[in-house]
Amino acid sequence: MLDKLIKTTILTVGLLFCLSGGVLAADVIELNQLVENAEAMDGKTVTVIGEAIGEAMERGDYAWVNINDGSNAMGIWMPLNDAQRIRFFGDYKHIGDQLQVTGVFNRACVEHGGDVDIHSASIAIVTAGYATTETVPFPKIVIGLVLVFLASIFGLIYYQVIKKSDG
Repeated sequence: MLDKLIKTTILTVGLLFCLSGGVLAADVIELNQLVENAEAMDGKTVTVIGEAIGEAMERGDYAWVNINDGSNAMGIWMPLNDAQRIRFFGDYKHIGDQLQVTGVFNRACVEHGGDVDIHSASIAIVTAGYATTETVPFPKIVIGLVLVFLASIFGLIYYQVIKKSDG
């Protein structure tokens, strides 16, 4: 009897886990899919995930935050208090916070001059951002130095040719 109860519980939990994972994955849409299907998606509530990039642009009680999901970038119109929760924005020295945004997609937002945007209903920080160091690979340094050397040689040759033609 106990064995049957344990098996049933494990099966139920496993089934619920699989179903909830599938629903969450199906709800998230890539920004590029929104752009490509803008007419069909216009006015619909969508969920997207992307890295906060640039900086928050405050506009009174609201702010613009741009996100990039690797397929595209898009502006998110959100309450200022949501934007202030974002600690890191992606740039050359940082990996930005990964945001899950749920809101209404607009292919030509009347409120914002016809721009494509999402008006946020909620945001969640999926993964916190962090500072990073930019390193230049050694082969790029060598190639850069070789190109500077070649440009200098060609510059000297050009200068010599011009000097001879003037003389």
